[in-house]
Amino acid sequence: ESGKNGGSQIDFLIAFAGMDIKEAVFWLLDFAGYQRDTQQGESSITQNRKLKHITSNKVEEKKEFVLPIPSGSSSFLYAYLTEDRCIDKRVVDFFIERNLIYESRGYHNIVFKGNDKDGVTRFASQRGVFDKSGRPFKCDVKGNDKNFGFNVVNEDSHELYVFESAIDLMSYMDLYDDFESNKLALGMLHDAPIETFLKEHPHITTMKFCLDNDGPGRKAVEKFLEKYRMRGYDVEDFAPPSGYKDYNEWLKEEKRSFVVDNRVR
Repeated sequence: ESGKNGGSQIDFLIAFAGMDIKEAVFWLLDFAGYQRDTQQGESSITQNRKLKHITSNKVEEKKEFVLPIPSGSSSFLYAYLTEDRCIDKRVVDFFIERNLIYESRGYHNIVFKGNDKDGVTRFASQRGVFDKSGRPFKCDVKGNDKNFGFNVVNEDSHELYVFESAIDLMSYMDLYDDFESNKLALGMLHDAPIETFLKEHPHITTMKFCLDNDGPGRKAVEKFLEKYRMRGYDVEDFAPPSGYKDYNEWLKEEKRSFVVDNRVR
């Protein structure tokens, strides 16, 4: 809150867990799946991979997928999304009411849930709300299935809007007042979640790609346009206007301009 702490994971553990630098480094290595080798006085770090044997092949053991415990309140979630991200409360209410986002206990992270066609959560990511003076906290929940993404389904609509992030998806809904179309946030720049969504919802005929206005986003759009056009879909590059990196940056500027204009009047 004072803005004096750095944004790294090590700084976070020192500030909030009372660790010294050494403890924080080793804790992070253990968390990432590494283990200290203390045999014969060695201080090297060796990777600890949990493997199991299946039909004579060794494969990495899949981590259990467990959603973070809800906090029982959404106060930090609403404050971050409506004030820091300028997303209208009506949009946030839409996702809260459908249990697609919630606030976690402890650190009050926002949890974004990606459900399958039966409403079962298969993917989840977390987004911190205390990043004004440091790097933002973002991570996927362990054990999730990256073939799924944060999504909104409407079987009566044949359009699918594709975004990089959940916050951009919500920002688009605010900007266009669009509560009707199908929407999907990839959480990355690979199209595995698109493939899953199209398989589960074959009524889709039109796809609009709302990816970021940066190098990786533009490159991904070109690839997706060609791929899905060849498969018979009506496709369109639906990026935010030139000069804006993403939909949330565009939304924030629109809201700030509106406030300034009203003050001038």
